[in-house]
Amino acid sequence: MKVRTEDAKDLSDFKLLSFDCFGTLVDWESGIYHELQLLRGRLPASHPLKSDRALLIQRFNEIEIGLCASQPGLQYSSLLAETYLRLVEELSLPAPPQSEVDALGASVGRWPAFPDTVEALHRLQKHYKLVILSNIDHKSFQATLGGALAGVTFDAIYIAEDIGSYKPDLENFHYLFEHVKKELGVEKEKILHTAHGLRSDHVPAKELGLSSTWIARGDRDGDGGEGTTLEAVQGKVAFTWQFDSLGEMAENVEGDFGGKK
Repeated sequence: MKVRTEDAKDLSDFKLLSFDCFGTLVDWESGIYHELQLLRGRLPASHPLKSDRALLIQRFNEIEIGLCASQPGLQYSSLLAETYLRLVEELSLPAPPQSEVDALGASVGRWPAFPDTVEALHRLQKHYKLVILSNIDHKSFQATLGGALAGVTFDAIYIAEDIGSYKPDLENFHYLFEHVKKELGVEKEKILHTAHGLRSDHVPAKELGLSSTWIARGDRDGDGGEGTTLEAVQGKVAFTWQFDSLGEMAENVEGDFGGKK
């Protein structure tokens, strides 16, 4: 639904949707929680992270966010592995075998898409160009394209490995603007950024005057594993639309375009 009614634009006024991938299209929280099962098995029964899914994911993501900021040139699979090692150390657990660390670093391709994602992308592709803007590396994203997002074609894919930084760095968004204009002929004003992440996507979108849609994914008050609440970013985000799922967005897009025929 439209939550910023002072914005006169309609969904049909845009030509391109840029997507955050993990958290918006792919359920990274379920994926990483599954990958942490060996770690959870080593925790004592009394440890709060053994049974608190949200808290474990939040702590993992807090460590990852710090690494994204401090080591922007580190390939995501290596960053993921390093996050795991730092969490293990923080929890005073025995060092895991290298094979376990490598498996977690290479786990992105095993993370599942949200149930509505693939169908919704096919519906949205009838009306927009689709572009990925993600904190990921080539090898990991190729695994996702062959797995969770199999059958989906994107018009362009812009990732941290090529850009040299991780969102919310503004450089990632400038890279998007420059490349979609040059490669797809689309100006910034015709881009609708579609994302779950408040801190990683919607804060920089507001700063740069980029129109955006929040895909809440059932998280009406906060930002899941990011640990960012709507209250914490009040005044720093300005998404015009909010939908619980990408499927709900697709329904509204079809209604908007259909109403203008």
